[in-house]
Formats: sequence, C-alpha cells, structure tokens
Amino acid sequence: MSKKLFFVLVLLMSLSLVGIIFVQARYISDSVKNEEEQFNFNVKKALSYVSQDIEQRELNTYFKKFQRLVDQKKEADTVAITQLFFNQQNESTNETLFYRSGILEENYKLSSSIFDIGLDSINIKRIISKSETKVYSNKSILENKVNVNPVLSISKIGRFNEAEKQSFEEAFKVLTSRTPIYKRVKNEDIKRLLTKKLHEDNIDIDYEFAIYSNDLATKVQSDGFELKDDKTFSVPIFQNENSQNNFRLLVNFPQRKQFIMSSVIGMTILSIIFTSIIIVAYTSALLQLIKQRKISEIKTDFINNMTHEFKTPIATINLALDAIKNPKVIDDREKVMRYLNMIKDENKRMHAHVENVLRISKLEKNELNISKDRVKLHDLIEDAVTHVALIVEDRQGFINLHLDADKTSVLASDTHFTNVIVNILDNAIKYSPDAPKIDVYTENVGNNILLKIKDQGSGMSKAAQKRVFEKFYREHTGNIHNVKGHGLGLAYVKRIVDDHQGHISVESEKGKGSTFIVKLPLIS
Repeated sequence: MSKKLFFVLVLLMSLSLVGIIFVQARYISDSVKNEEEQFNFNVKKALSYVSQDIEQRELNTYFKKFQRLVDQKKEADTVAITQLFFNQQNESTNETLFYRSGILEENYKLSSSIFDIGLDSINIKRIISKSETKVYSNKSILENKVNVNPVLSISKIGRFNEAEKQSFEEAFKVLTSRTPIYKRVKNEDIKRLLTKKLHEDNIDIDYEFAIYSNDLATKVQSDGFELKDDKTFSVPIFQNENSQNNFRLLVNFPQRKQFIMSSVIGMTILSIIFTSIIIVAYTSALLQLIKQRKISEIKTDFINNMTHEFKTPIATINLALDAIKNPKVIDDREKVMRYLNMIKDENKRMHAHVENVLRISKLEKNELNISKDRVKLHDLIEDAVTHVALIVEDRQGFINLHLDADKTSVLASDTHFTNVIVNILDNAIKYSPDAPKIDVYTENVGNNILLKIKDQGSGMSKAAQKRVFEKFYREHTGNIHNVKGHGLGLAYVKRIVDDHQGHISVESEKGKGSTFIVKLPLIS
C-alpha cells in the first residue's frame, strides 16, 4: 500500500468516525432539548389548569351561597324594570307580530358574612327576564276585536343566571381582593390539583410551590420552596376585575434536570455503546492498516536485504566457476582448490541464511526440538567467542571477557545457546562502524546469572530498542545495505532465551553503543 493511499484511507475513516460521533451527539442534544420543551409545556399547562380551577371553584362556591341567600329573601329593597316593545306587519300573510321583552332587576342588601371582608352588608342583584311573542291576523285588528285569541303566542320567564353570575363575579373580584390569600386557597388544594395534573402527563417528581404577591412571598407555599428565576415556572392566579393580577402561582422542580435526562438515558446509553463499538472497530481497523503498512515495509526491507545477502555469494560462485573454466587455471590444482573452497564457503553462507529463516519458522510452530543439559555458561561464552574471533581480529578489534560469576551451571541447549551468544556478538560486530570493541561480563544475582555483552558501536534509537527483538525488524534504512542481515537473528535469540525461562533486554544510546543483558536461572 502506497503512503498516499494509506493516508487517504485514514483520513476518510477519521472523517466518517467524526461524522458519526457528531450526528449521535446532535441527535442526543436535540432529544434532550425536545424533552425539556415538552416538560416545560406540560408544567405550564398544569399550572394554568390549577390556577383556573382554583379561581372557578372559589367563584362557584360563593355564587351558590349567594343564590341561596337571594332565594331566602322574599322582598327586594329596590326594583328596576326595563322593557322593549315592537310590532311588525307581514303583508304576505296578513298578520302582525307583537314582541315584548322585559328585564326585572331586584336589588338586595345582604349580610357580607359569607365573604369575611369586614363590611356590614353588600348590594347584590337578582335579574329576571320575561319575553312574549304574539301573532294576530290583520282582520281581527281592523275589527278592533281586542279579546280575540292570537294566531300564535309564546311566553318565556325565568332567572337570568348568566347575567347574575357575571354581575356577581365583577362584584366578587372586587370584594375578594380585600381577602388575605391564605384564606382563599389552601396548600393542600394546590398540591392535590397540581399532583393530579402532572401525573396525567407522566411527570412524577418532587416539586415545591408558592404564591407570591408583587414578588413578595405569601403564607401559601410549601416548606422547601426557593425562588430561582431561571428554574421557576409562573402563572397568574386570582385576576381582578380589570384582568390584572398581583398574585402568581410559582413552581420549581429540584430534580428537573435529572428527570429530563432520565427520559433519554436509555437512548443515550445505546448511542454511547454503539458509538464505542464503532470507535473500537475503527481503532482496530486503523491499527491493522498501520500494522500491514509496517509489515509491507519490513517485507520490502527483508526481500532487499536477503537479495543483497544472496547476490554477493552467487556472484562470487559465478566468478569462481568462470575462473576454473579458464584453461590456464584448470590445470593449476592449487588455484582450482582455492576457488572450490570459495564456492564451498559461499554455499555455506547461503545455507546459513536459509537455516536461520527455517529455524525461526520452526520456533514459531514449536517444531524445533531443543534438548537441554547441564552446561557451564562460561564454556558456552568461550566457545561462541572462538566463532567470531577471526572476524574481530580481521577488523583489528577485540573481545574482552570479564567472567566474574562464581556459579555458572544452567540448564540449556549447548548448540542453541551458543548460537544465541554468537548472534549477539555478530550483531555487535556488524553495528560497529570502526574496529569492534566488545566486553563480555558475567555476575551472579540471587539465583540467577547475568550475561552482559557491551559494544561501542552505532547504538540504536529508543523506538528501535522497543522492537529490536521482533521478527524481520531492522532499523529502517531503505535500500542502504551498509549492515548485512535480515532481521531474524535477535528474534531467534529472544525465542531461545524465553524457552530457557530466561529474560533478555537491551540498553542503548545512539552513537554510543549497546548492551545486551541476558538473565538465566541457575541450577544447583
């Protein structure tokens, strides 16, 4: 995968993830906002209902008392009559319509005890209406037959309750404005009505209420009420005759926010869960992309390095074969043997590369048979040093041994652990730009023996130290092959040390060299 394509994919995936999270967040935010608006609407509706119901109940209660008192008083103190009379002739039917309507207003002085306002009496009206409709034939009117029966006669008489009630309500509002508010409504009535109405809209949380007059508290309020302008709902109550108002019914909900959130908590949790799943999937996919890209880079480096490792011996073998074919050389036994030895050495070199690849593959599949015996670690170190001594001498370097451990017996595979030490030494030699300067230390720590192999080579970065034991890993140098290898040596070392219940680590600083530390358990 190209670098450009990789970044395009990452960008598209990131934008998709951000888009999904934004949509989910916006949806949750809108849901909370809608729930809050619905809550506010239902509360205001409930408050308006309670306010109107309390006002109407008070009016109906006193109006019924008023009607009973009026009915008990037989004679009015003053009477006023208003009449309306008109007639109309209909030529097509030869009939005349006579209509008469009258309103009788009876004024009473009643005791004001029902209102408890401190006055001796109040003036109240009783209104009685009467209407009469008669139709006569024109002929009987012309003949002046006064006692003749009309063609049609309709009469209505009765109390004009609506007008009475309206007149009573106007007076009632004036009178009750002088009554203290706590005598007009009880806390229990407000609580009962408000709870009932709120429950109808599924609002089942604690609330506090109060009635304020001109922004001042009255005696009508619940125990825990606190006025909070931004969290308190308010409606007018007990409006006067001019539809003006000094009293307001206030309600607040201490757990309002929690109630609103509880209505969307299920959806919010599901949204968070699904969004988390998407994030995990995205992260996993992104890590896989990064891993694949790194594997691709490592594979490319491995192929380049292996190609380079095989190219040199193949070229050497071809040159040796061409030289042997030369008639001047083929008869020279000494030169032929020399070229044959070169071919053999280069063949061994290629075989060693192949063996390394196969060996690490078998280790991963647990197919490599590792038999362990009691061995002296110092013997293995000295044996490994002899394998690389000629290379070090050829480069005019040295390997100093500081074998200070008193106890050196370990349970190990002679062959494989020797290869471990050889690989570490070979790594120190390869990464020493100048003459290799290597020190090997051993010491006892508790029931373990420590093996330290220190070089003064090029060292490695912090990032490389974390990955130096990974299979095929080499510090990325592109197609530069100034250091031969294929990234399998230290991976093999790590697997063998782990198989011996040991531990390996590296300490390094760029430009100052590296120290590989191997810890193995001792056996008695």
